[in-house]
Amino acid sequence: MFNLILGIHIIASILLILIILMQSAKGGGLGGAFGGITETTLGTRAGTFLTRLTTTLAILFMITSLTLVVLSSKRRVSVMEEEAAVETIPEQKVPEGE
Repeated sequence: MFNLILGIHIIASILLILIILMQSAKGGGLGGAFGGITETTLGTRAGTFLTRLTTTLAILFMITSLTLVVLSSKRRVSVMEEEAAVETIPEQKVPEGE
C-alpha cells in the first residue's frame, strides 16, 4: 500500500513539474508582483486544459503527501530498533600474563 502511493506520488510530482514548465507565463513574472494587478489575479481568464490538469495534479500531490505521512507514522520502523536487534560478538578475554 505504501509503495503504491509512493509510486503515484512520484509520478504526480514529475508530471506536475513537466506541465508547469509547458505553460506560458501569463502574469509578466516579477513585474506583476510589484505593483500591477493582472487579469490572472482577478480570475477573469477561463481555465485551459493545462491549468485544470495542473490543479488536478496539485490536489493529487497534496493528498498523496498527507497519506504518506499518515502511513509512515504508523509503520514505526526505526534504524535504532534494527541496530538493537543485531547481535555482537563477545570479546575474548586475554590472560594478563601474556
